[in-house]
Amino acid sequence: MKVLAIETSTLAGGVALMDEKRLIAEYRLDVVVHHSERILSAIDLLLKESGTTVAELDAIAVSVGPGSFTGLRVGLATAKGLAIGRGKPLVLVPTLEAFAAILKYSETWIVPFMDARKAEVYWALFKSQNGNIKRFSSDAANTTEVALREIASLSAAHQRHESVMFVGDGVSRYQELILKEMPDIARFPSPLFQFPSAAAVAELALVKLEKGEVCDPVLAVPSYVRASTPELKRAAAARKITGEETQ
Repeated sequence: MKVLAIETSTLAGGVALMDEKRLIAEYRLDVVVHHSERILSAIDLLLKESGTTVAELDAIAVSVGPGSFTGLRVGLATAKGLAIGRGKPLVLVPTLEAFAAILKYSETWIVPFMDARKAEVYWALFKSQNGNIKRFSSDAANTTEVALREIASLSAAHQRHESVMFVGDGVSRYQELILKEMPDIARFPSPLFQFPSAAAVAELALVKLEKGEVCDPVLAVPSYVRASTPELKRAAAARKITGEETQ
């Protein structure tokens, strides 16, 4: 099976082409360019240089969140367009699971730590078991302090006082605080592994595809975890109006 994967959950986006035996091609770029301006050209270049046509693909995979609201919408819209237009199955891959899969042979706890702005991070707790990623928490959005307390509590609850490997764009921003809260157990991989990987999305998608875990493209939606700023503003406005009307 051959899968085209799209990763646009952060500014550092990419696409990858993979089958069961190898990573055929991957495109990565971490610069200030909107995903909408580069994702289709990146896909076109990837397929052209690998000598692959869309007709030869067995599925389209996409990192579905959490992450940048705009990035997720662009990535999912692109994946849905390809899936619907060419009649291909669509596989949705949780962003934090794909981050954790980059370190799937680590013997530590694995915590994807993504900058969610507003002084918050997206995070979840994982552990590798013989190269398979096992989830120990749901995706969450919290302030960094709350997230670190939750991580410490969860790891202690499982009686595993092991090192914690933090990965993601939230690491560079909050590394000082992480080290302050977890001075003895916090670990950080090299920059090579801090980058969101479309190849990891493709690898997880192949497993899901083998199990028949595909999604109707029409029904596919991003996993935001928290409400967007416009949604929060609308809710606040609605509460204000309701409050005024009841006075």
